[in-house]
Amino acid sequence: MAALLGIYLVLVGWRAVQLVATGEPVAIGMGVALVVLPVIAVWFVGREIIFGMSSTRLVRRLEAEEGPALADLPRLPSGRPERAASDAAFPARRADVEEHPDDWRAWLRLGLAYDASGDRRRARAAVRRAIQLDRASA
Repeated sequence: MAALLGIYLVLVGWRAVQLVATGEPVAIGMGVALVVLPVIAVWFVGREIIFGMSSTRLVRRLEAEEGPALADLPRLPSGRPERAASDAAFPARRADVEEHPDDWRAWLRLGLAYDASGDRRRARAAVRRAIQLDRASA
């Protein structure tokens, strides 16, 4: 995705320069928009890449300390935890966060439990919180 965005930026940037060079007000406005919108896209993609790298680093650190995350759950042939078992284990993860609200490990385990239960939005929020707590403690 990042490589495609890079190619897109080059092509759009070249077109934006051509539009601005015409000197016409409408073309200049379009050229500026062609520069601003890809910059916003780069920011979003960069943010997601940083999130992915940070979350991977924390998962590896947690696995080094405690072993594989969610290892206690039965697995499907694909390797993902079974949904019913994930849902049953979720209250314990939530209670851990309530007992240790400033522990990045508890938040990361909660995020992994949300992910195993299929709630991606809450999983990402919990993992983001784990990343924030880890950075604050460093």
